[in-house]
Amino acid sequence: MLWKQVFVLMFINFHLETIITALVSLHDFRKAFVELIHAGIVKYEGCSMKPAVIVVDMINDFVTGVFKSDRAAKIVPNIKALLDHARKQKVPVIYATDAHLPGIDPEFDVWGRHAEAGSWGAEVFDELKPMKGDFRVFKRKYSAFQGTGLDQLLRELKVDTIILTGVVTDICIQHTAADAFFNSYEIIIPEDCVEAVDARTQEAAMNFIRKAYDPTITSSEELLKKKWT
Repeated sequence: MLWKQVFVLMFINFHLETIITALVSLHDFRKAFVELIHAGIVKYEGCSMKPAVIVVDMINDFVTGVFKSDRAAKIVPNIKALLDHARKQKVPVIYATDAHLPGIDPEFDVWGRHAEAGSWGAEVFDELKPMKGDFRVFKRKYSAFQGTGLDQLLRELKVDTIILTGVVTDICIQHTAADAFFNSYEIIIPEDCVEAVDARTQEAAMNFIRKAYDPTITSSEELLKKKWT
């Protein structure tokens, strides 16, 4: 009968709207839940955060070399403290660093020669050298995900949350945050562990990242107070 068909359609429509609403709010709920777990307010077996720290381009050329930067040097102690804290908790530490191919990579047309594979400039800055058990991926693009195998590594490590550190905020950090967001990772950025070339660029980049990728913005001091797993 017609009334039965109308009833069925109304029933289906109601549940479709409910499902759509639930899907729209799922990201907000997940982010809030992860923040509560991270803050230690919620403890739920099997639902703890599974983070990894990503160290982006903290290499010689970006600290004391071609692109020497006092602002990059300034965040080294904060990142080092964060890495020590991560290792104590057996949280993966992953370095994602430029290793460009001479005469091939288009970045040279934009920025000039820098961080060439195998060079001193492409090596991790001494105070942040990788330790046994850490991981390293080499990149030729801005994003740490592009052509590096980072996504596969994170999934094999069962990571669901990345803690982004390094330089520069408006380029490699921003592009890495974008790919992390597109690949459904939760993103945490300790603001005193990322830097740009100047304060204005740093502020603009952080505002864009906040708006576009909805990360948790915090500080190294706050992260050091917490148990991450």
